[in-house]
Amino acid sequence: MPAFTVDRARALHGPTWLVERRVAAAERVAAGDWPTTEEEIWRYSRIDELDLEAFEPGELHSTVEGADGLLIDAGAPAASNLVGSVMVDAVDVFAELNSAFVTEPLLLSVPAGKAVTEPVVITHHVGQDGAAVFPRLVITAGPDSEITVVERFTSAAGVRALVAPVLELRAEQSARVRYLAVNELGQQVWQIASQAAVAERDSTTVMGAVALGADYARVRTDNVLAGQGASARQIAVFFAEADQMHDFRTIQRHVGPRTTSDLLFKGAVTGRSRSVYTGLIEIGHEAKGANAFQTNRNLKLSDEAWSESVPNLDIKTNDVRCSHASTVGPIDEDQRFYVESRGVPPIIAERLIVLGFFDEVLDQLPAPALVPELRRQVVAKLDRKDT
Repeated sequence: MPAFTVDRARALHGPTWLVERRVAAAERVAAGDWPTTEEEIWRYSRIDELDLEAFEPGELHSTVEGADGLLIDAGAPAASNLVGSVMVDAVDVFAELNSAFVTEPLLLSVPAGKAVTEPVVITHHVGQDGAAVFPRLVITAGPDSEITVVERFTSAAGVRALVAPVLELRAEQSARVRYLAVNELGQQVWQIASQAAVAERDSTTVMGAVALGADYARVRTDNVLAGQGASARQIAVFFAEADQMHDFRTIQRHVGPRTTSDLLFKGAVTGRSRSVYTGLIEIGHEAKGANAFQTNRNLKLSDEAWSESVPNLDIKTNDVRCSHASTVGPIDEDQRFYVESRGVPPIIAERLIVLGFFDEVLDQLPAPALVPELRRQVVAKLDRKDT
């Protein structure tokens, strides 16, 4: 990986603590092995197709709206304690690359008792062909605070790029945090994202994802319910067309007692596209009274499309309630018949059924103002399918 050397990481600007961490991460990357589909966590992925030498660290344009008084400068004394505080161990080589080549981490800190009424909107845009970019967002919500954050990923038309973002989220006692990631990248972009969240006592987190763009888009989410009574919800909508692939890996890790997690992911594939969902509910020895639910539903809208769903449970104590469910299949023929029997043309009937399928998740997204535009993008994908 000649473009991702230790010297290249050392040369990036930033405070001393950040430079030192970059160098240490770059050294770990150089000493480590490249992932393969032989590893379970990369099973079903397209990692063997990624040529990292086709990219080099490049420019990322990021804007932040609505974060007045919440952003902490990377040069401030508190910054070094925030970055890496949740993701103590990098989950894969791309999280390590992020640590090695992030230039300007965004650090959002909400003081105790403060409720941020309007969403904070962060937009990352890639306009440089061949660029590898490494956005890093750290959200720390103090006790009894509240915030909604929307993070959007976009790229210029025709740009080839690699986007490897990292999210670190900590909800302290009784905090309420809502986060939404929206992937609107072009179809020549690879996105490989790592997310880690820690929920402390009696906190509530909602983590949402909308995946419509990119050639290959992968998101791994490690959600840790650390404190008693913590609650976490994960929701996602994804729609792949042509040769796209959407890849989700989730871990709902219950550590504290009487914790609750609920996951609902819904996706559709058409053309020759593919999707993968693998999820693990892990109930620890001290997590008595835990409630954990995991549901993944997939619509297969063409014969050549392919979808894989693999839910898993790992329960180490009793007195818990857990369930998981997954389905992969075409549109229900009874639903189709019912709609068409009311005089609706077949193309319109399919559109109505797919939109109804997605609405269960779209209506729960933590940024309602975005839902109409996201619904229009889903309709556009259905229109392209039928042309």
